[in-house]
Amino acid sequence: MKMRLSVLDQSPVPEGSTAAEALKQTVRLAELAERLGYHRFWVSEHHNTESLAHSSPEVFISHIAANTSTIRVGSGGVMLPHYSAYKVAENFRLLEALYPGRIDMGLGRAPGGMPIATRALQEG
Repeated sequence: MKMRLSVLDQSPVPEGSTAAEALKQTVRLAELAERLGYHRFWVSEHHNTESLAHSSPEVFISHIAANTSTIRVGSGGVMLPHYSAYKVAENFRLLEALYPGRIDMGLGRAPGGMPIATRALQEG
């Protein structure tokens, strides 16, 4: 039986660095994971934290998939309570059309951040 390895990266922003540099590092890590034969590269969703570079896995998945060619790319949890399930499904349908057979949708139900972020993300 062949073991498939995956990587989950949260795009941490090291002290003294920038979100832009952290995102570049995540793309480099995805490229390396692909070269090393990893099966999947996951990105996460976290809100209201300066120590992580992004909070939109769907957007970042597209960028990572555009910079790789074979590795599967997915969300280590789109926090579904914050969004319309229909819209999330449409976003991932588009990603799958752009990168056939390479997109994975992971869903979560946690808040994905501190209570203030949860309140800001919820309608009303």
